[in-house]
Formats: sequence, structure tokens, C-alpha cells
Amino acid sequence: MSDETTALDAAHAAMAAAPEDGAARLRFYERLADCELFLLLERDSDGKSIEAQLFPLEGGQVVLVFDREARLGDFLGRPAPYAGLSGRQVVKLLAGQGIGLGVNLGAVSEIVLPAEAVDWLAGTLDHRPEETEERPEELSAPGDLPERLLTGLDTKLATAAGLARLVYLAGVRYAGGRRSHLLAFIDAAPGAERALAAAAGEALTFSGLEAGEMDVAFFAASDPIAARLARVGLRFELPEPPREEITEIKAPGMDPDDPPILR
Repeated sequence: MSDETTALDAAHAAMAAAPEDGAARLRFYERLADCELFLLLERDSDGKSIEAQLFPLEGGQVVLVFDREARLGDFLGRPAPYAGLSGRQVVKLLAGQGIGLGVNLGAVSEIVLPAEAVDWLAGTLDHRPEETEERPEELSAPGDLPERLLTGLDTKLATAAGLARLVYLAGVRYAGGRRSHLLAFIDAAPGAERALAAAAGEALTFSGLEAGEMDVAFFAASDPIAARLARVGLRFELPEPPREEITEIKAPGMDPDDPPILR
């Protein structure tokens, strides 16, 4: 098996090194949700649905996922059918069924998550920010924010390639006097607002901050507020989208909004 350390390996090692650190556990769950996983199947997919192979353990049934195809093969010692899904898709498929998740068995980041943990992660990822309409009256440089939140935002926004041109984080005061922090996306792609707001919300949730608050807004580059944000805000760089174009995908699980049916 390859000795390459994955993002999930690193998050698992940090969690194992500090078992009492709730923030480290949250970062592991965040990496699990974000990464691509290979789910062991009972049989080859028909292209419309998948049937995960179930394994009985003392705590209940589990399915097996690996963050590298080679790890799945090394664990089984033979070829086997599998589906490539994001971690969030996997937990969404398993939620409420009383099925746990065996992750990277045989590898350094081996862990078995009980069904309760799967349900918790699915519920956390399903949370959506509340929508309000307020116009910022005053913008300022962001306050003294925890490093883990800034790191979490940077990591999360790196997955949003091509969904916005620029992102700024700034302090904000609204007309009613409420103060907060504002994460402002500039020139977001049409229809990407919900996904970007959810990603920002996850970064805050998984940072482990208690009573943390951050607003998300979307502006055009031509809006005068964009220039104000550029003067005082902390800028995050979004990567360029990949140039390769895929015109047709038939493998199950590739569309996060239309996951395969788990039978």
C-alpha cells in the first residue's frame, strides 16, 4: 500500500493525539465529509442504485469505505465492486438506518463510527443558514478570530473552485446596531449561493467555536461595497476551476444533489 499520507490520515492522527480535544474531533468529521470515499458494494451497480455490502459487528451492522482505492484492495486482497462517493453522500445514504461506518480498515486512520455518529454527521451537514435581509452600514477589519476558524475557512473555500471570484472576511455593523463578521462572496456563479453559504456554515460549525456567529453575503464586483471590502477585509483566494470538461458521467454518486439510491 502507498505510504502517502492523506488528509483523513492527518485529521485522524490529530484526533488520536488529543482525545479530549473536541475541535480535533470536529476537524476529523469535516475531512470525512469533504473527501472522496470508495464504498464497498455487494455487487456491481446498475447505474441507478447501489447496494452496499453490510458487515455485522458487535455494535451493529457497518459498511466499509476507504479514501484510496488501493486501501480497499489491500484490505480485501481481491478485486471488488465499489462506488466513489463524497463522505457527505455516504452519510446521507446511511442516515436513520442504524448502520455504522467502517473507515479505512487496515490503514493508519482506521476507525469504526457507530450509527449514532453517522446520524449526527448527516444532521450537522443538513443544517442550512437562516436567510435575512440587512444592509451593512459599517465595515471594518475582522476582529481577533481564532486561527482554527481562519484555517477552516481557507480549507473549505479551497473546495469552491470556480464558484466565486473573490471572498472577503470583514467586521460589520448593521443599521440596527447588530455587529458580526461578514463573509462576502464577490461575483458568485449563478445558483452557487446556497452551496457557498452551506460551506461557510460548515466551516464555522466544525471550527468548534461556541456561540460563534458569521454572516454570509453575495455582491457583484460593481457594487460599491465590494471596493469597501477590498480596503478592510481579509481576502481569501479561490482556486481556478479545473480546465478539463466532462460531458457525460454515468457512474453513480458523482452528482452530490442526486446521489444513488442505496438498496
